[in-house]
Amino acid sequence: MTPSTPSTPRGDLTTVELIWIEKRIEHRLRFGRPANQTIIDKRRRVVAFAPGSIFAFVRWAANDFGTIVSRIDIVRAVFPGEPHQTLPYIRPGGEILLKIAGWDKVERVLELIDAIEAIGLDPVEASPDYWRQTHNRLVAGGTPRAYSLEQHRAFLLRKRATS
Repeated sequence: MTPSTPSTPRGDLTTVELIWIEKRIEHRLRFGRPANQTIIDKRRRVVAFAPGSIFAFVRWAANDFGTIVSRIDIVRAVFPGEPHQTLPYIRPGGEILLKIAGWDKVERVLELIDAIEAIGLDPVEASPDYWRQTHNRLVAGGTPRAYSLEQHRAFLLRKRATS
């Protein structure tokens, strides 16, 4: 991870607070390419993402009786002045592509991320529409489709055609 560059001033970055307290709290990234990182102490650090970056943020917490929170958010870091949704531990917020709670559904999303990596792609590069579709299918109680190389090629062609 490198410090922010002049083309990405610090004020334009989206920050995410990561926390790890053994057997109590875990806020971590599942994927993403931070532009910057600040270590606060051995349990906390803040990572920052350039506008347009996509990342997966996993939050888990437990108490003496078991898991109390299990969720994953896949977020696109926004450009300054762009509308966005707010999320805990993410400043200023971002465009939410997927927002899932409950261990069974979170585990399913993690499996889909693993499957994308298994076909040789970085989940950061997957189509944002895929994450939206996955969110909608899971929320509706459906089964999300696996991301394919053909789907990825079509996404890249659409992206190139609109650029």
